[in-house]
Amino acid sequence: MKFLVRALALLSILLAPAAHADGLVDNVNGMTLGEKGEVVRFSGLMFNRDGVVTRLLAGNEKRPKQLEWRMDMGGKTMIPGMIDAHGHVMALGFQSLRLDLSQTRSLKEAQDKIAAYSAANPAKWIIGFGWNQERWGLGRFPTAADLDSVVADRPVWLERVDGHAGWANSRAIQLAGITAATKDPAGGRIERGAKGEPAGVFVDAATALVDKVVPQPTPRDRNAAFLAAQDILFKLGITATTDMGTTVEDWLTYRRMGDLGYLKLRIMSYGHGVDTVLAVAGHEPTPWLYGDRLRMGGIKLYADGALGSRGAWLKADYADAPGQRGLGFLSDDQLLNLMSRGAMDGFQIAVHAIGDRANKQVLDAIEVLSDNFKGDRRWRIEHAQIVDPADLPRFGKFGIIASMQPVHQTSDMHMAEARLGPDRLAGAYAWRSMLRNGSHLAFGSDFPVESPNPFVGWAVGFTRQDGDLQPYGGWRPQEVITREEAWAAFTIGAAYAGFAETRFGRLAAGMRADFLILDRDPLLASPTELRGTQVLETWVGGERVWQLKKPG
Repeated sequence: MKFLVRALALLSILLAPAAHADGLVDNVNGMTLGEKGEVVRFSGLMFNRDGVVTRLLAGNEKRPKQLEWRMDMGGKTMIPGMIDAHGHVMALGFQSLRLDLSQTRSLKEAQDKIAAYSAANPAKWIIGFGWNQERWGLGRFPTAADLDSVVADRPVWLERVDGHAGWANSRAIQLAGITAATKDPAGGRIERGAKGEPAGVFVDAATALVDKVVPQPTPRDRNAAFLAAQDILFKLGITATTDMGTTVEDWLTYRRMGDLGYLKLRIMSYGHGVDTVLAVAGHEPTPWLYGDRLRMGGIKLYADGALGSRGAWLKADYADAPGQRGLGFLSDDQLLNLMSRGAMDGFQIAVHAIGDRANKQVLDAIEVLSDNFKGDRRWRIEHAQIVDPADLPRFGKFGIIASMQPVHQTSDMHMAEARLGPDRLAGAYAWRSMLRNGSHLAFGSDFPVESPNPFVGWAVGFTRQDGDLQPYGGWRPQEVITREEAWAAFTIGAAYAGFAETRFGRLAAGMRADFLILDRDPLLASPTELRGTQVLETWVGGERVWQLKKPG
């Protein structure tokens, strides 16, 4: 009997899972934020084979003898991986593979680039993005005739930089069957000529009139786009992102990449509308998949359009377009219905709202729903760019998250002044007010509308200045936040916004080992130096997923 007991005990030892031996990334200038946003310093990071942090080591603290491996970083800076609280992964990937007009500074420059692309690409359709009539100083929307003058024999469809308008040539308009008799769809606007004919630009919901005839990407195209986006984000130090507006096809791509072992990026997915979420997740949020790399936990809704295309829904007329107040996409009852449908099944609700009227509509809806849906809901308002000062205190109620993008402020500041006039800017891009009123602040970039470079966004957060350090003292400097607060919004704040704060966003025992090795100390760098930060290595879950190639 004793022999049998001993044999069983020995067998249990042999069959027990192997201990998760620790590895150590040592000799680092390590810094992270604690749960309350305080700066925590360390010189070594230990994590196990599961990619989970087991210990932070201080400068002279004795190193363990039992290590599986040790890597000396030579004193380089280590910080947690940065998190983008609002991006569009597949759009970033596709746009990296298509015609890019985002750097063009005039209509003529854009036309030249379109002509060159057309000559080099014999595809049936020319598809691109990035145009911005404000940057061109055009004073109007571009027209189909502007495109016809360079490409008339093939359809052309180009998305505006903010994704809220499209520009088509006459061939594309013809293929879509759009004429002067075509009515503006709900939540959209067709820019028209003197006789009511489509002029070439389609705003918000009207873009679907052309999109329906544009060739759709194949699964192979989607795989390539995802891998391109993932590489771009890792290069810039983004280890996790919110994907705002995931479609069923996007979700299938992420699952396909996860099944094949190619999904390294952490994606907090918000489905594009209620129907998408029900098709993917059913009656409740999905579990975390692939080692905390993928989860659909929320629903993305739209209350209005964008400021640049005058689709943002305002309480009063646009200062530069009397008679126009933008586009409200949903009635109050429709918004309440959609939000309650998602909330009943435990999904987090994220609503795009840029104009002051749209923000008020969402705040009103949250106030009504908070009487019926208790608990930790973390209602999200995406962008929250133009808010009536009277509504700012409301962001501090009901656990609302202000999901904002610092780089929008520097890109939009002159346009916002023109669109609104100086007297209506008191609640514009109001980061300090959000924190002061008790809202949770999460920062992102809205990539590919803006560059996903988090170090640029971080610098803007505590300066409110562009890359040329303009304007002097910052634009509306009363809304500036501290360097540490801006860092928190790109890490622990962005993780909290996606119900992921216990999994990643900072470096501490029990958290995922997502970190960056940098060429400089971001807490000591000047704003200009911070913008130029070079990521040397990107690690996700204790695995090095990107490394800067040495010259030669």
